[in-house]
Amino acid sequence: MEEVRRIGDELSFSLLTAESLRAAADEAESFKAECGEVGKQVDRLAQMLRTLARLVSGSVQIYDRPIRRVVVEVRKNLERALALVRKCKRHSIIRRVCSITNAADFRKVINLLESSNGDVKWLLSVFDSDGDGSFGGGISISLPPIATNDPILPWVWSLIASIQMGRLQDKIDAANQLGSLAGDNDRNKKIIVDEGGVPPLLKLLKESSSADAQIAAATTLGFLASDQDKVTAIVNELGVPIIVQVLGDSPIRVQIKVANLVARMAEHDAVAQDEFARQSVIKPLVTLLSLDVFLDDMQSSKHNSIPSLVQMNKEIGRDQSHKSYKSYTSSLSLYRDTGGGTGSRTGPYHKKERENENPELKHELKVSCAEALWMLARGNVANSRRITETKGLLSLAKLVEKEVGDLQYNCMMALTEITASAELNADLRRAAFKTNSPAAKAVVDQMLRILKEVDSPTLQIPAIRSIGSLARTFPARETRIIGPLVMKLGSANQEVAMEAVVSLQKFASPENFLCAEHSKTIIEFGAIPSAMKLIRNSDQKVQLQCLILLCYLALNASNHDCLEQAKVLTAALEGADRVVGFQNVEFKELVSKAIYQLSLYNGGSHSQMLAYV
Repeated sequence: MEEVRRIGDELSFSLLTAESLRAAADEAESFKAECGEVGKQVDRLAQMLRTLARLVSGSVQIYDRPIRRVVVEVRKNLERALALVRKCKRHSIIRRVCSITNAADFRKVINLLESSNGDVKWLLSVFDSDGDGSFGGGISISLPPIATNDPILPWVWSLIASIQMGRLQDKIDAANQLGSLAGDNDRNKKIIVDEGGVPPLLKLLKESSSADAQIAAATTLGFLASDQDKVTAIVNELGVPIIVQVLGDSPIRVQIKVANLVARMAEHDAVAQDEFARQSVIKPLVTLLSLDVFLDDMQSSKHNSIPSLVQMNKEIGRDQSHKSYKSYTSSLSLYRDTGGGTGSRTGPYHKKERENENPELKHELKVSCAEALWMLARGNVANSRRITETKGLLSLAKLVEKEVGDLQYNCMMALTEITASAELNADLRRAAFKTNSPAAKAVVDQMLRILKEVDSPTLQIPAIRSIGSLARTFPARETRIIGPLVMKLGSANQEVAMEAVVSLQKFASPENFLCAEHSKTIIEFGAIPSAMKLIRNSDQKVQLQCLILLCYLALNASNHDCLEQAKVLTAALEGADRVVGFQNVEFKELVSKAIYQLSLYNGGSHSQMLAYV
């Protein structure tokens, strides 16, 4: 209402100026014909301004952006015309000589007033009243004079006004058209955000009873969420709580678009990541992703007794209050009735719709939820911890095992981000990836399966990276991890081989408490010949990483027979003088330490090489 009052004040001031201009035109003593034309223009303009003022005063949800822009220009043009017409009154001879007025001045003023008439007429076409106090908010395809140099602007104004003030079908059509504009280029997205397009889209998403309207709003917001500034605009309009609410209380086809929106916002803005976590978006995402997975496990189990179901609850990390069969089944019932959320107003409808939904749509929902979890976990330790505190790890691992395509890839990337966070955070590593944890074991098993059975660099690279991130969690006896990594040193795909080298470094790094034991295992699996081959046949980046790995092995297992037989020191020196990284002080120091360590165990043959360095 305060906004409406301010617009009303602007319109009132413009009307007063128009009345003053009309009176001045009637009192003109010179250029009477021109002043008469000005008066006609002002009469039409004042009539339309009064109509516009009535529309504004009768609406509680007026879209004010174009009104403000137009009214400011109208007032400027009226004031300029008033200043000119006042010169045409009877004055002394001296004043008439000092204030020279000609017909060209009037032509300019009349053109400005014609433009103002066109602008206000366009506003009335956008804010069209149905005659019963409600506004149609029709989409205007005309071009107002104020936006001749930028035709996109009035189109955006018209669409936003329709979303905010129109009938339901008009809102849907306008939201879809706004999404098409946003999808064209970044400039259109900026105009939509700057002109206040986000609040009506969020309102449409939240309050609409139409799934089509919610889909249109979520899709358009997804297009807008293309960089940090635009995502921040959505967050600042309190969009995150609305998005989370709709995710938990909507039909599947709406949930797909909303999950995609979560993914886009989390991808571009760390603040959005944290805000989504505060609004508890992770739990419904994991639930939507994993419910069918665990229902399948229950149906396929040969022991559907109460104790076995209780044990399943323990394994998937459910809360203590849900560790009984009664709680488990009641929670599943709640999920089915609410579509994955609580407080649903249309639970039975969602239940029936979900049961009759085609498998492709359910699969698409899982793809979107997996991507959202991936983006929420990316570079965010706190969100990774929240995912592990649900049954998220086990769900992701099972889907990596059972699925293919985008769903498998998104789940794999989510696990890669979680393991990367575990590498950085010791508390998360100890809590989520304990050796005896079923979820951690499932994750590692799937990573190893990918390395052994799946011939796809797209999946192998994140699998290798995940194993490397967990290097500190493996005991010395866990030798089954090392073999597949060493095998990948010989991969035809250089990026896969590079990732394998980096992961093996994390096992052999002095920062790993078991580096000595792991280094011996790496050597025994034949890593040295493969590493030397990579040095000979790869680019400088891979050569550098291979040399670092060989230095770690030399430092940790310098008395191992394989080092002398393979002449690792010679390979390191021959490679080092060709690698750009050799100029790096830290790398040069590492090579020197490795040479010195080997010289202690291999004596004379290496002393001359030490002098060479």
